[in-house]
Amino acid sequence: MSAEKIAALRARMAEHGMHAYIVPTSDFHSSEHMGAHFQARRYLSDFTGSAGTLVVTMEEAGLWTDGRYFLQAEQQMAGNGVKLFKMGEPGVPTVVNYLAERMPQSCVVGMDGRVVSASYVKSVRTALEAKKPTLVLTHDLVGEIWENRPPISDAKAFLYAEAYAGKSRKDKLKELREAISRQGADAHVLTTLDDIAWLFNLRGDDILFEPLVFSYAVIEQNAAYLFIDSNKLDAAAKAELEKDGITLRPYDGVYEFVKAYGEGTRVLLSSSVVNSALYELASAKATVIDAENPTVAMKAVKNDTELENMRRAHIKDGVALARFMHWLKENVGKIRITEMSAGEKALEFRAQMEGFVSLSFRTICGYKEHGAIIHYGATPETDVELKPNGMVLFDSGGQYLEGTTDATRTIALGPLTETEKEHFALVLRATLRLADARFLHGARGMNLDILARGLFWEKGLDYKHGTGHGVGCFLCVHEPPVGFRWNVQPDRNDSCVLEPGMIVSDEPGIYIAGSHGVRTENLLACRAGEENEFGKFLYFETLTFAPIDLDALDKKYLNDEDIRRLNAYHAAVYEKLSPHMDEDERAWLKHYTRAI
Repeated sequence: MSAEKIAALRARMAEHGMHAYIVPTSDFHSSEHMGAHFQARRYLSDFTGSAGTLVVTMEEAGLWTDGRYFLQAEQQMAGNGVKLFKMGEPGVPTVVNYLAERMPQSCVVGMDGRVVSASYVKSVRTALEAKKPTLVLTHDLVGEIWENRPPISDAKAFLYAEAYAGKSRKDKLKELREAISRQGADAHVLTTLDDIAWLFNLRGDDILFEPLVFSYAVIEQNAAYLFIDSNKLDAAAKAELEKDGITLRPYDGVYEFVKAYGEGTRVLLSSSVVNSALYELASAKATVIDAENPTVAMKAVKNDTELENMRRAHIKDGVALARFMHWLKENVGKIRITEMSAGEKALEFRAQMEGFVSLSFRTICGYKEHGAIIHYGATPETDVELKPNGMVLFDSGGQYLEGTTDATRTIALGPLTETEKEHFALVLRATLRLADARFLHGARGMNLDILARGLFWEKGLDYKHGTGHGVGCFLCVHEPPVGFRWNVQPDRNDSCVLEPGMIVSDEPGIYIAGSHGVRTENLLACRAGEENEFGKFLYFETLTFAPIDLDALDKKYLNDEDIRRLNAYHAAVYEKLSPHMDEDERAWLKHYTRAI
């Protein structure tokens, strides 16, 4: 089927004289997760991962993705004619370098300008400058060949109560206007859905796993415009927004609105996320101030209410995850459990929690060799039964009204090899070591990554992903600008200075192709510590509370400090979770959080 779809795309490309067509993983808002309507890259390539770019020329089709998805992409695209380009690997060209090498003089390269950022279009134009290219950004060629394409979501939206948000939309708008003024701008065009949801205390169901609403916003010093399908909001919500000085406009009306900004108007926007079509209209006459959305840094620092609510969400999530682990260990080998049914059971436990809304991402449940696929997603074709031997990597999270969770546990289902035990201990040591960090204000995640990754490097090992990512509060499970990473990656916004109130994951791992994978993940909140003559110190508060499987652990691979950290963590797990469990569950939890 993929070959037939690409052939149909090439026929459309030929009609427009195009030599190449680029299909990103994106929607009109640079979202990480896409609704069914925007799954164009998946539709053409068969690859279901959350990151990747497909390039179709008249001779070849190539898919670029990162190390998290190499194994998955190889398996899903096997035999379909799409070539895999492993980003970051030696000798593998970037998309723009590939085009620069392959395209003829006076080439024509197509993209849908609504789903590529302005900065991306600029990078393509710059790379092809010597070829004197023509970039055609006005055709959605995939949409033209996609029969029965799913419609754009029309799900209802709702206002997020201040009891959860911790700050009113009026106060957020006031702070944003101050930031806009500092940038010397008259207006700010905002297109990223999590920024808009945070700013307006607005939530919805338009994006899979994320409580977001398709919308745009334009903020001026004396006005705020929200571009949204009015059918998504009830009369009470509309009235409350209008009471706060927010004018509602039709969703697609933003294009004509920004087009009206004339000479002398200074418009603040981020070309790295604003789609090219909107950028071209906004910059036609007005002066663009290209800078990161101020809301990125504002929402990354959680207020006291958000932090307290996140703690509550993680207690609920920990109870659900502990119950799942208990159920899995009691039933594996007794009843049929597969990767997919295990994920469904964990969802069942989460759904019993008050305030649960949805999962925060697609559950990763990888048994044995599937655990080595970093972002593995079981399908009916790959789903395997869990047996009472080996281990399963289980990475999952929930969206609760109080906050967003993300936790990974590697669970022993039976006897393990010595290598598996050694790898389990190595990952655990790294997770606990990073969580125990004390550091001066001014440090970035890049400075601290070595606390976890260094233990791997000492053994000639590594993992092909960051050690951690920022997490939103009932928003996106991957939230910039905070993260742990060892190297500079210009296309990633996750290297900011760590500030009190930021939340970041701590998730080192090890992946042995064809054998097993291990990852242990907790979420951490950055907190202010002591301040003395040497500066202001910070530390991490662990938010995630769930047992780390002692059945997979051999104490000989830990030192005294590792044991102290693990015992302290497990004591906290029991203290936090046991009041919410029945007698049988408490007995199980007591055993699996015992001091070693």
